[in-house]
Amino acid sequence: MLELYGHPFSSYTWKALIALYANGTPFTFRALGPDYPENYARVQAASPAGKFPLLVDGDVDVFEASVIVEYLALHHPGPAPLMPLDPAKAIRTRMIDRVFDNYVMNTMQECVDDVIRNGALSDEVRARVAERLTRHYRWIDNWLADYAQPATISLIECAAAPSLFYADWVHPIPDDCPRLRQWRAHLLALPPVSRCVEDARPYRHFFPLGAPDRD
Repeated sequence: MLELYGHPFSSYTWKALIALYANGTPFTFRALGPDYPENYARVQAASPAGKFPLLVDGDVDVFEASVIVEYLALHHPGPAPLMPLDPAKAIRTRMIDRVFDNYVMNTMQECVDDVIRNGALSDEVRARVAERLTRHYRWIDNWLADYAQPATISLIECAAAPSLFYADWVHPIPDDCPRLRQWRAHLLALPPVSRCVEDARPYRHFFPLGAPDRD
């Protein structure tokens, strides 16, 4: 039985969960928190930075969310292929995956980190993040014009759903990105994603900037 260590409110835990839910892959969820010190210790020992999510498959530890999704595609395949079989298309998929992790989620995280460090979001950080996210949103909106959305979930959807969910809380997707606004709504309606949204709902008070009354 696979084991996934993570937290229901963690965007990168969502990324792995969406892949598992999309294929109905059996697994045991090992929650992190003060009530589960043994799970925290297991994660700390598994990787250089002790970050989660962590997938355990027998005697194999797999960390980094994107790698977990690719591992599942290779070793626990299901109706959602997760990764293209064509190597050239797989490279493109990995590139877009990086867009959502590095340019959407990590940019949004700067606001979260500023509040955690200083107790409030500075105008400087807010403006910088808003400018960068707007640029990234517009690039993705243009990319969506040519994106042939799969009938099932791929690594792209696994990355896009959590990053857009939280980034839109910090800096809403502007009206001049209609494709992206529609796609975010589509992603949140997908059963594997909506399951993550609902399971995370009790933890919304943890969001440092205050969770909006929507989604």
